[in-house]
Amino acid sequence: MNRRNFLESVTLGSAAVSTFSPVFSSPAQAESRWVAPSKGSNEFSADVVIAGGGLGGCAAALAALRSGLRVILTEETDWIGGQISQQGVPPDEHQWIETHGATRLYRTYRTAVREYYIRNYPLTDEARNRQYLNPGDGAVSRLCHEPRVAVAVLQDMLGPYQSSQQLTVLLEHKVISADTTGDRVRALKAVSLRSGKEIVLTAPYFVDATELGDLLPLTKTEFVTGTESKKETGELHAPDQADPNNQQSFTMCFAMDYVPTLRNKPVQHLIEKPKEYDFWRNLIPKLTPAWSGKLLDLSYSNPSTLEPKKLGFHPEGIATGSMLNLWNYRRLISKNNFKPGTFLSDITVVNWPQNDYMLGNLVGVSEKEFKKHVERAKQLSLSLFYWLQTEAPRPDGGQGWPGLRLRPDIMGTEDGMAKYPYVRESRRIKAVFTVLEEHVGAANRAMITGQQSGNKAADFYDSVGTGYYHIDLHPSSGGNNYIDFASLPFQIPLGALLPKRMENLLPANKNIGTTHITNGCYRLHPVEWSIGEAVGQLVAFALEKNVIPRAVREKKPLLEEFQNLVRKHGIETQWPK
Repeated sequence: MNRRNFLESVTLGSAAVSTFSPVFSSPAQAESRWVAPSKGSNEFSADVVIAGGGLGGCAAALAALRSGLRVILTEETDWIGGQISQQGVPPDEHQWIETHGATRLYRTYRTAVREYYIRNYPLTDEARNRQYLNPGDGAVSRLCHEPRVAVAVLQDMLGPYQSSQQLTVLLEHKVISADTTGDRVRALKAVSLRSGKEIVLTAPYFVDATELGDLLPLTKTEFVTGTESKKETGELHAPDQADPNNQQSFTMCFAMDYVPTLRNKPVQHLIEKPKEYDFWRNLIPKLTPAWSGKLLDLSYSNPSTLEPKKLGFHPEGIATGSMLNLWNYRRLISKNNFKPGTFLSDITVVNWPQNDYMLGNLVGVSEKEFKKHVERAKQLSLSLFYWLQTEAPRPDGGQGWPGLRLRPDIMGTEDGMAKYPYVRESRRIKAVFTVLEEHVGAANRAMITGQQSGNKAADFYDSVGTGYYHIDLHPSSGGNNYIDFASLPFQIPLGALLPKRMENLLPANKNIGTTHITNGCYRLHPVEWSIGEAVGQLVAFALEKNVIPRAVREKKPLLEEFQNLVRKHGIETQWPK
């Protein structure tokens, strides 16, 4: 379809009531300020259009904006931030994050989060003066914080560009189709999930920072899903047979606190029994190797050994012997960091093995199927919460913690669930270069190099970033139990950010050139940010040099100049020795 016809279809379509209904309801927001090219026009243009306002999308936007580009950023929900906000997951990070292994801009974000709490919250003197404040003192991260604070900080970072109209943020807008010709994208069509109005977005470059790689099928960009076979990749942990429908579980996260008394009187916060509670209460996941027993239980499969492992739970945060107290795992607010009386309780996020949803996929399914699985995942999470309130074993021998309370205000929703599923796996581009397990997996790397100890990840001559996380694959829709093993501090190769064919579409989320296996260590918060920032810088560089992104990698002088540029902006391209 040529752009004129594409525009005409938008004009006709917006005259009628839209049949598209949002999966997630959210309060209306003020319309983004943007001056259309002419009165009544449905076309908006910029230097780059970024679909998806998660961490990768925000980082790509910030990198492009600091280079002087005009940016349009679309986001399906009413919160930017992706997994750190709309999905409710505090940052999963490596142990060196305070000093290296992430970009300077990402650490600026982290510093701004701490400063937000110091500026706005009644912290204790000890917490206020702590070098590395962790508001929740959660076990999973050195910076467990509330989703709304993530949104506020990101909005502060983007705010000046919005005020000057260098940046347009279109909240609650979803890209629904694309106009392509040959190896290039000409325009995207987006719909407002509030009004149903359709608009066309044009630019020299487009970035797919969506959570599921939604632009790839729309633009006919070649991609893969699910598991590749050992024959295809040669990976140590790859299965014998490929299965595009075998994808990692996703999770509907929720927040809760524990308030057993109010005004010195006992109080209960029991929710209505979820309609699918009996199903989830008795479900034993059908996995290979076998799960530890029922899903709703304080035991699970140890990710690294797959042996049954006991977990603890006590909502007052006290130790549960040698077992991990799940309450402390992803705690967002530790009340002891704040002056007495500020918080009635700690606040924790539930993103646990017990609410991983593995009975269906979000990628490659119809809208009806997508909604069905999201709704069932919500039922699973509500069932887990109800089980904690009524049946979970207590250290004193009793059952249930009726003082547990859902905190929908923390997630910014009415039902208490996150605005969007926590997505672990997306469509992945067929890239110029694909990161394999032999490049980053400790055991596979040792087999390839012959080094049994002290080996390091592969050096990529085209590195444009760094990251680290162990390879962590959650139970899958195809029946795999955890696949969890050691990786090595790695680099982000430019070749993995380049589709084999498309010239002006770039990925900036979990949709880069990894495999099902290596996605397990490239999917976390700081790595997604690093990917997005490199992509935003690449767009600006390609426009300045009047070359396509692939040429930057193929021509040594251009590559060296680009790598020097990203390093100048605080993007590390290699790990310290």
